Amino acid sequence: MSQDTALSKERQPNNKKEHFSIFGPAILLVLIGFILTYQFVQPAPPDQIRIASGQKEGAYYLFAQQYQQRLQQENIHLDIINTAGSIENIERLKSGEVEAALIQGGTTSTDSTEADLRSLGSLYFEPIWVFHRKELPVARLTDLFNKRIAIGAEGSGTRALALQLLADNDINPSNTPLLTLSGRAAADALLNGDIESAFFVASPMSPVVRALLDSDQIQLMSFERADAYTRTHRYLSSVILPEGVINMRRNLPGQKTILLAASANLVVREALHPALKDLLLQAAQKVHEGGGWFEENGQFPAPDYLVYPLSSEAERFYKYGPPFLQRYLPFWAATLVDRLKVMLLPFLALMIPLFKIMPPIYRWRMRSRIYRWYKEVLEIDHLLFLEDTDLGQARTALERIEYEVSHIEIPLSYAEELYDLRLHISLIQQKLERLQPKT
Repeated sequence: MSQDTALSKERQPNNKKEHFSIFGPAILLVLIGFILTYQFVQPAPPDQIRIASGQKEGAYYLFAQQYQQRLQQENIHLDIINTAGSIENIERLKSGEVEAALIQGGTTSTDSTEADLRSLGSLYFEPIWVFHRKELPVARLTDLFNKRIAIGAEGSGTRALALQLLADNDINPSNTPLLTLSGRAAADALLNGDIESAFFVASPMSPVVRALLDSDQIQLMSFERADAYTRTHRYLSSVILPEGVINMRRNLPGQKTILLAASANLVVREALHPALKDLLLQAAQKVHEGGGWFEENGQFPAPDYLVYPLSSEAERFYKYGPPFLQRYLPFWAATLVDRLKVMLLPFLALMIPLFKIMPPIYRWRMRSRIYRWYKEVLEIDHLLFLEDTDLGQARTALERIEYEVSHIEIPLSYAEELYDLRLHISLIQQKLERLQPKT
């Protein structure tokens, strides 16, 4: 390596060090802002939640399994907790044993004020199926007086609703045998003739309901006084089971059947992470939006027929659809961006102003290395006009300045200012030589 090349490298300015000394404090300030702001970032959503469904032979369990599959696609595990029914589900929600539950309309007041429970919406109509032995003529619930009736297990929504409807007809445990059978056990007892009637509140997709609808020994009761019930109990709706919808060849049912229906609700604890509420709503939409025997396509999920107040996340979902980020990003990425959006505050508050003021500061720092020497050069220039000036001292000072200036490290973009300074020093040197006495 030649001496000139070595000298060139030795004098080459250390731009990285210079940039760090100028921009380092600004970057540090921004990092401190981010650290302080991170204290306000919402925690990440848990990767596991629990939902109370119902008995394994019921529709709640089948739908909970579908939710489980949907959430698993986003790496969220949904634990399904089997229970006796809606009443138990509400208690488990209140106690914090589960974060979500499927709740039947009518099991709690629609103006419920439990502060920690919120509804994500109604999912579908749950018809009230009153099955009875075919040989027993039943036109109204009053015809079931003193008959053996299965009304569901303790803690189930079916039992709560059956007791209410029977009470409207003055039927109660004191005058009629009301049994705690439910699900498959109630269906088997009815098929075997051990009981005369059974209440079920379930989706028509329920295996138990489908088995009873398909049986030649069992008859489904039509609620001819449905309007009276819906006006007495506002959480109930009247739905029609069309003739032949169960089996066209056998024409089941043989006539149009009027049913009462409650609505299934998806209820969560208010403390559940907002992102998981949105994810549950999206899963419910994919599962239920197709409708069914009693629902129109796209009718559910809906913010109607609620058992608890609608959550703020659900209200936004029904107005605007899924969160913007979750429409285009995987769940984990969308939640990460959503959580960190608060970090934009220090970026906007610090980075943008810093980007505006740091370049002028950098230019000032570079030029100040050059311009600060002009003060001494001008002082020497003024001294040369004085008669008693020590020219030798002026020469020494000028040589010192020239030496220092030759070692200034600046980027190439500022070389013009540096060479202007060196040119001015050269002019003062020439002037000093002219003032030297001739020998």
